[in-house]
Amino acid sequence: MSRRVKLFGVEIDALRMPEVVSEIWRQIDSPDSTAQYVVTPNVDHAVLLQEDPGLQSAYAEARWVLADGWPVVWASRFLRQPLPERVAGSDLVPNLFASASEEKKLSVFLLGAAPGVAQRAAAQIEQRWPNVTVCGTYSPPLGFEHDEAENERIIEMINAAAPQLLVIGLGAPKQELWIARHHSKLKIKAAVCAGATIDFLAGEKQRAPRWMQQGGIEWLHRMLVDPRRLVRRYVRDAIVFPTLVWREWLHVGGTQEPQY
Repeated sequence: MSRRVKLFGVEIDALRMPEVVSEIWRQIDSPDSTAQYVVTPNVDHAVLLQEDPGLQSAYAEARWVLADGWPVVWASRFLRQPLPERVAGSDLVPNLFASASEEKKLSVFLLGAAPGVAQRAAAQIEQRWPNVTVCGTYSPPLGFEHDEAENERIIEMINAAAPQLLVIGLGAPKQELWIARHHSKLKIKAAVCAGATIDFLAGEKQRAPRWMQQGGIEWLHRMLVDPRRLVRRYVRDAIVFPTLVWREWLHVGGTQEPQY
């Protein structure tokens, strides 16, 4: 079990990307029949977690909790509980695909994105990573999470396809709440809550340039691309997140020099 850092009411795994990939492969290769899943907290998740018991429960049940946002990593270092690096879901999924080989092939189901997007992502995935097979895709209708019959149909669809890995691109917190509620019924080995990753893989959306990702301002690129949906969220997060960091600082005592 990896070392975990407790921040903002959640325990985050202090893992680097190669360690995460290795751990997920160990789960895939294990006889364990229980589906384990990944969540990736960023600033928005940290804010939502403060007042959402359902999301708190979903995080508590997750096998891997990985810091997606650089501000979360920077906060951990400032608070003397340093996380080694950012492990974003949109980086983790391609890394998992790239780790498949002739000896260890990987079967995947893509759940989420708009109609037709997952199919385009599947074609791109199989072309780029020939040792990965996309054995199924599905774009659920709006409001599906409240329809028990639809949820059962999705579970049956995934189980019939028998993937090793489920990639969920439903957006937060819907994807985390959905997998926490249904993972015990899924005949898979692992799942990754991956946000817009299916859109990225399909070429439907473009990620920020690498320099923006590494500089911790990928959020700015996303906000400029989709201002109607994201400006209000980022303004809220910019107000609330520093308060959370300050609260954590007071909790740990604020008596030692922070680690950078």
